[in-house]
Amino acid sequence: MKKKVLAAIMAAAVILAGCGGNDGGTSEAPVETMSPVIVEDTPEPSPEATEEPEAEPEVEEETREGMYRSELTNEWIDEGLKNQRPIAVMVDNEKIALPHYGLTEADVVYEIMNSTLNDRITRFMVLVKDWGKIQQMGSIRSTRSTNIYLVGEWNAVLCHDGGPHFAMDLIAEKAYCDNFTGTFSRVQNGKPTEFTEYILAGDLEKNFSSKNYSKEYNEHYEGEHFQFSNEEIDLSGEAGAIDCTEIQLPFKHNGSTLKYNEETGTYDYYEYGQAHLDPQHDNAQLSFKNLLIQDCTFSDLGEGYLIYNVLDTSGRSGYYITNGKAIEVNWYKGSDTAPTTFYKKGTSEEIQLNTGKTYISIVPSDGWDDIVIK
Repeated sequence: MKKKVLAAIMAAAVILAGCGGNDGGTSEAPVETMSPVIVEDTPEPSPEATEEPEAEPEVEEETREGMYRSELTNEWIDEGLKNQRPIAVMVDNEKIALPHYGLTEADVVYEIMNSTLNDRITRFMVLVKDWGKIQQMGSIRSTRSTNIYLVGEWNAVLCHDGGPHFAMDLIAEKAYCDNFTGTFSRVQNGKPTEFTEYILAGDLEKNFSSKNYSKEYNEHYEGEHFQFSNEEIDLSGEAGAIDCTEIQLPFKHNGSTLKYNEETGTYDYYEYGQAHLDPQHDNAQLSFKNLLIQDCTFSDLGEGYLIYNVLDTSGRSGYYITNGKAIEVNWYKGSDTAPTTFYKKGTSEEIQLNTGKTYISIVPSDGWDDIVIK
């Protein structure tokens, strides 16, 4: 390797002039020499070293002919459904209403306290994108005020059977809230009349025709609701992640519980101490890939009726749960039709969900500390 002399032999006569000796004489200092300092040259870069690192090839987004990823689940579905609005179906959750038909067809299921009475019994609101395939779903019951704000963020058509005047007045006030009420089929199942209304094949087509509602997203639609990952999300590396193989929600009447199924990678739903099964689909159990749990305040409207304060931008607490792990989140909803968004706790980073069905529970704040996570 080449070497270079950076400091040559220095033969500098260092004259130490005597300053004003009485005799005015001077003394001569000896000439000192310094050894040369030899350093190695910086090696000349090889051609390989000067090359820019190779950019990773861009991963082309997967496409499938005639299909697209559903905005509700990220699953591949028929492209002809892309602009179709979902429906939001109110389903009774009293024990006598069981078994529920068709709930395993739902893309998103909300479970919400229906009344402050009767040990805080819950009611489901289920969202279905491909509603044309429904053969039987329900039974159908009345809506509550909270559900009207929730259907707004999905641009969904609310399917119900009436409701208290609080809710019906709100429906009349909200231009975005298209709804079908009391217009579905009756099935003689040996139960009281209020438990006999179901959506059967053809019912929705008749309703859309009679109401002249658009089947496609309209001007009230604000866009896709969730952010999905096309790769499997593992929360174990997230700060504060905890194990969650079972979550018990503070709904004493139903005993709502979700248990992680390692074989399927989903959470199976149980209530009244038993698995929730769908006779419409060979008794398949209701299960979900993603769980979103929201801490929410509510206002008492009297006689057990309530409305959750789902319009909230304060960043209230929640959990995102998937694949046996849970992290804390904050959630926000700024307007009737704005999607509820979920962020990793204390950050501005919106969470991504795994591909699959999602369960959302809105939990009253006065019962938030009663949630059990195992």
